[in-house]
Amino acid sequence: MTENVYVGNATVDAAGDRGWLLGHFKPADDVRHSDDVEIKWGVHRPGDRRAEWVTEEKRTALLILISGRFRVELPGRSVLLANQGDYVVWSHGVDHSWHAEEESVVVTVRWPSVPGYAVKDGGR
Repeated sequence: MTENVYVGNATVDAAGDRGWLLGHFKPADDVRHSDDVEIKWGVHRPGDRRAEWVTEEKRTALLILISGRFRVELPGRSVLLANQGDYVVWSHGVDHSWHAEEESVVVTVRWPSVPGYAVKDGGR
């Protein structure tokens, strides 16, 4: 890293933080550190799923399908992302979970970046 520039590869870099490329969890002196936003490059095998629902959500999120078939579960609603570029946005206060119906690549953007949502057992 030089000054305030970082050049990387999402697939390679994502392996270090369960897919997360940018957010509060990066070191404070890293240009990828942010308290404002989090960005994830998610590569999921068929059948991958979040180990537990996110509850008491304090962030807004945007999830965009790059490839595959990916389902986002929201209270009373299941959203299937099946075509490249399909996306879903949900606001703070909306609980959620997800699972990959096929091998999938998704980009997730969440804001603000706040600690406390990682699944304790190492799930995604």
